[in-house]
Amino acid sequence: MNIIIDAMGGDHAPSEIVKGAALATKKVDANLVLVGNKELIEKHLKDTEADTKKIDIVHAESHITMEDDPMCVVRSKKDSSMSTGLHLLKDGADAFVSAGNTGALHVGASLIVRAIKGVQRAGIATIIPFEHPMLLLDSGANVNVTADYLVQWGIMGSVYMKNVFGIEIPTVGLLNNGTEEHKGTQLQIDAYQKLVANKDINFVGNVEGKQLPFCPCDVIVTDGFTGNVTLKLTEGMAKYFFGLLKNMYTKNAITKLSFLAVKDQLKEIKGQFDTSEYGGAPLLGLQKPVIKAHGSSDAGDILGAVKQAYSFVNTGVIAEVTEKMSEYTVKKNDNKAE
Repeated sequence: MNIIIDAMGGDHAPSEIVKGAALATKKVDANLVLVGNKELIEKHLKDTEADTKKIDIVHAESHITMEDDPMCVVRSKKDSSMSTGLHLLKDGADAFVSAGNTGALHVGASLIVRAIKGVQRAGIATIIPFEHPMLLLDSGANVNVTADYLVQWGIMGSVYMKNVFGIEIPTVGLLNNGTEEHKGTQLQIDAYQKLVANKDINFVGNVEGKQLPFCPCDVIVTDGFTGNVTLKLTEGMAKYFFGLLKNMYTKNAITKLSFLAVKDQLKEIKGQFDTSEYGGAPLLGLQKPVIKAHGSSDAGDILGAVKQAYSFVNTGVIAEVTEKMSEYTVKKNDNKAE
């Protein structure tokens, strides 16, 4: 198996990306292809204990920054590490990992790797690590969406949770500002009716934001703008909460002693919010696995993303999504004909 890694994408590239790849050589049975500035990659590799027999380097002249226009990946920066990596994926590699510009990755993957037939838009599927993992889709790729996008994401998210997490019949919820079916904008109202009507989706209705930590469903669908705000608010609240706990337990000698009694429990709770276990988010709906790692990813996060890419290749998600989307398209066309 060949997993391509964009070595120049992310806030801490290439050092943390290379370190993460080095860790992955000891944990993942795959050949890793680091794409980017060859001189810099080799320099950082020397400071690791990587199994160099499992790493190849492909030089790329440029890289895409977080400030670049997303279309540059197929226009002005065709020689970038991201564009080069996506072409390698299209031409035969098995998976691609990048912590780079989300918009550019979505555009590049959609235009170079291409969506599965019938999929209107690929979406970023992020696991929110509550007590029971919940898939949020879309978490940032598509700001403007239609009700049909949300239905398709419900189908694809269900396939992902079944194959990756072993949930036989995943439940799907629609993120909304109330639980009643008439709540929300016209988008949510239309999506609700279409989700109810689709027998391939185990739809449980509208879900309010305050319900999310209690895992009311396995898959939650929404537009990319709302999803991204929800994800970042969740991340921020977790950091804020544990910051308060740290201040409380380090206030004086007595609180420090009481901390010892609950240290293990607090560590376990904090671990539930650790996104490095998952590392990245797959772009569901593409013909090949593309994993978006967090822009601020460190070596541990990259290791998690590579593990996820490896797992994704072996789960059969893409084959089943292809089958489900073919069935969805046929049913949709039949309904139009009636």
